[in-house]
Parts: sequence; structure tokens; C-alpha cells
Amino acid sequence: MSAFSSPIVRPATERDAVTLARLAELDSAQPLAGDVLLAEERGVAVAATSLADGRMIADPFRLTGPARAALRARARALGAVAPAASLRERLHGLFRPFRAVAA
Repeated sequence: MSAFSSPIVRPATERDAVTLARLAELDSAQPLAGDVLLAEERGVAVAATSLADGRMIADPFRLTGPARAALRARARALGAVAPAASLRERLHGLFRPFRAVAA
């Protein structure tokens, strides 16, 4: 990667399953599951992260620092705009411990 290019981060789709499996194999890791972000440099997938648990896999034969940083930043940004629970759901959660138990 040159100083003038940056990784492209995008959501992984079903079509990326083989690519994600290859990255996991190169990284000697289990494949990622659920919602995944994929970082590409010049059209080649170099790293990916799970939005569910934050686990990251990357090609160990490439310099992936910028790609990893971009993935972390995008994952944090997506988490910052995650929809909050409704007022009803929050109140329901508050009073759940106080429900009477039928004998």
C-alpha cells in the first residue's frame, strides 16, 4: 500500500464467503460469522472483522496495519449509530427483576 492509497472498508456479503475462509486460513483462525466488515487494498481482501465480537483476521503476508485501523474505526462508527432501545423496552428491562413469581 502506498502513502496515497487507503483501504476500502465495506460490509461482507455472501459472495465473500470464500474470501473470508481464505483469510481465516491464512491467519490460522476460525472463520468469522455474522455481520462482517471487509478491508480491501487494490481489490484484494486483506483483513476483516466481526461486528458481533470484534474478532479480526488478516493476511499475515501483507502489511495490514492501516486496514486494521480502518476496520476498527468503521466498526466503532457503526456501533455509535446503533439504534437505541425504545423507552418501552428500557422500562420493561428496569422492572423485569421486580415481577411477581406465581406460586
